[in-house]
Amino acid sequence: MDFIYQNILLIALVLVSGVALILPMLMGSGGNDVNPAAATQLINREDAQVIDVRQAEEFAAGHLPEAKNVPLAKLADRINEIERFKDKPVIVCCASGMRSGKACGELRKLGFAKVHNLSGGIDAWVGAGYPVKKGTRNR
Repeated sequence: MDFIYQNILLIALVLVSGVALILPMLMGSGGNDVNPAAATQLINREDAQVIDVRQAEEFAAGHLPEAKNVPLAKLADRINEIERFKDKPVIVCCASGMRSGKACGELRKLGFAKVHNLSGGIDAWVGAGYPVKKGTRNR
């Protein structure tokens, strides 16, 4: 019992760290996570459609080539714009992978079968040296 009292801060730190590590797994992405290399293969080999769920301003600053911008908050309202992709692979991305994880779950509920979350988002894409386009052309 003395150990617990003497090391309460250390125990609290361990518990908080454990929760921080486990929470993303419990939340789940609703889709299969893919890294930038795997996403490139899906795009090139299986004609995957990229859906960027960031806000329009973020999208304009830089996005994957041929990505379609459908902000997460408007996904349900604009589902008719992407319904034609239900039967093909869809890669969902955002800045870091969190919003896109939520979007993957929503798309699965709406009947999209081949949904993939770009792990690390556009940040990982750029970090891996892949190209981005600027502007809002693919909205």
